[in-house]
Amino acid sequence: MGYVAVKGGEDSIKNAKKLIEIFRRENRLAVDQVMGEGSLYAPKLAELAVKQAEGDLMEASFLIRAYRSTLPRIGYSEPIDTRDMFVIRRISSTFKDIPGGQILGATRDYTQRLLEFEPSEEVEDEGEESSDASEYPPKFEKVVDVMRKDGLIADPSEKPEEPFDITRDSLQFPLPRSARLQALARGESGAMLALAYSSLRGYGSVHPTIAELRVGYVKVKIKHPYTKKEVSIGEILVTECEGILSGVGVTTLSEDVKFSIGYGLVFGQNERKAISMAILDGTTNIKEPKAPSEDQEFVFYHIDGVDAMGFVEHLKLPHYVTFQSSLDRAKKAKEVKNEGL
Repeated sequence: MGYVAVKGGEDSIKNAKKLIEIFRRENRLAVDQVMGEGSLYAPKLAELAVKQAEGDLMEASFLIRAYRSTLPRIGYSEPIDTRDMFVIRRISSTFKDIPGGQILGATRDYTQRLLEFEPSEEVEDEGEESSDASEYPPKFEKVVDVMRKDGLIADPSEKPEEPFDITRDSLQFPLPRSARLQALARGESGAMLALAYSSLRGYGSVHPTIAELRVGYVKVKIKHPYTKKEVSIGEILVTECEGILSGVGVTTLSEDVKFSIGYGLVFGQNERKAISMAILDGTTNIKEPKAPSEDQEFVFYHIDGVDAMGFVEHLKLPHYVTFQSSLDRAKKAKEVKNEGL
């Protein structure tokens, strides 16, 4: 099953499937997921980690995050404006016609989920995927910018602040939005999907419509230490999602009706996680939580796959002493009970 109300119809869908064969590389999406959850943009190292972990993506993320902790921090990049993105995929479920048009890119969204027993012809990898800034296409106006011009987007509920660093400071609730977004950006994809889905099913109040989902390359810039001018040091592939969280189903018209926005941005192409992040950005901003997906402590203590994996898998290690203590207490309790009889 898939959506077919796309400009270009069947031809566009067929071309989107063909692009998968062109861009497909071994473990490509797995590598992107590991980079996000490991919190380090390093495709070659993530690929190595996936192989070393025998395909266990959580273990691979653990390896990447452990390696990341050994690296020196030499500076901070400037805020990235995704309006300058070199777009390779761009869709909206909110509007059919958006500025610049919808770009399906490489996707299986509109195809049937059938096993292909006959191996497809792989295109030889001729080097690292990259883009030439001189060949960047025209910039695409964002859907939320168009809505903002029409006065339909609510202002952020939190004022701009110095970014919180979750890798250096412990979480203290309630968390500022910068901390929430950082934690979500490197959260475990499956855990975030489960919590976001719970909100969609009614265990929460957020059920968004995607204003825009983008996949593409963005330049990373830093300030030159001497000239203080911004210089580009490279580019990274990211997925960005802006979801309209409220206003859908408004029955009374007034001048004050505005939509709130949930935001998601992750390394590589990981659309499912970016959408889940946008949902949880909205749920964890609710002042009076009534569902698990709205409780900040519940969400952020349970979406970190590395922490969760370590705590669960430590149960495989010897617990002889602690269990023997429990066993001794149980035996002693039975003895006392029998003596009383």
